Amino acid sequence: MESAKKSLGQHWLHDEPTLNYICDAANLKPGETVLEIGPGTGTLTKKLLERGAKTVAVEKDEALATRLQGQALQQDSALQGQSLQLEVVAGDILEFDLRRLPSSYKVVANIPYYLTSNLLRVLSESVDPPSLMVLLVQKEVAERLCAGPGQMSLLAVSIQLYYRPELGKIVPAELFTPSPKVDSQVVILHRLPATRIILVANEVDEFMKVVKAGFSQRRKKLRSSLSGGLGIGKLEADALLKEAGISGEQRAQELSLEQWHNIYKASTIQKSGSGVVQPE
Repeated sequence: MESAKKSLGQHWLHDEPTLNYICDAANLKPGETVLEIGPGTGTLTKKLLERGAKTVAVEKDEALATRLQGQALQQDSALQGQSLQLEVVAGDILEFDLRRLPSSYKVVANIPYYLTSNLLRVLSESVDPPSLMVLLVQKEVAERLCAGPGQMSLLAVSIQLYYRPELGKIVPAELFTPSPKVDSQVVILHRLPATRIILVANEVDEFMKVVKAGFSQRRKKLRSSLSGGLGIGKLEADALLKEAGISGEQRAQELSLEQWHNIYKASTIQKSGSGVVQPE
């Protein structure tokens, strides 16, 4: 077996029940296209192929990518026909052109911890986003993705804008080789037919700028974090929040996605100078 590379966050899962659970959660049908990220030794890849999925496996580790392609060619007769459904791509997933995949593709993967936040944003904001993602991630990250008001994070807002998250099975660290320091958890992300709040494409970046400003000083109250993050005075921040119907005493993690949208709408009024958002 190949030695795991710490720099690539490699922790390989070999637990059969968990691998089957992940595939079940993806509700795969024969012929569907699945993007697998970081297939490693191919244990999940094999399960995906057994379900009849057309699997595109993107592996940054060139040695593992070569090995996985070789394994596919040497499969026994029971899987020989399905082995042709596998395409192994040696490269960085952040540089992979998602537009080459059909619009209904799914992502099923055991994601390296260090890559999670950046990768999720790339996938969710893509012009060709996955219709469903079933991911094995660090347990803490899974909980953050599914958090509601009171425990919201910048990551939760950015993902819940596009997906309905659902927590799945907890996977203990000892089921991986080598064992990570923390447990993992399956998270299922269901693509929404439209963003949860009404935003046109060119508004998303501006909306997220407001959210990032709010989370820029997480421990501070909203009036202070928005003031610093947006480069406005505290009186202006208070007026902005008043227009949005939100107290400046609240903190970023307490707000819902809809409340962030209210702040964004109030900020557009403030910028245009056409509304009532003026410091008192």
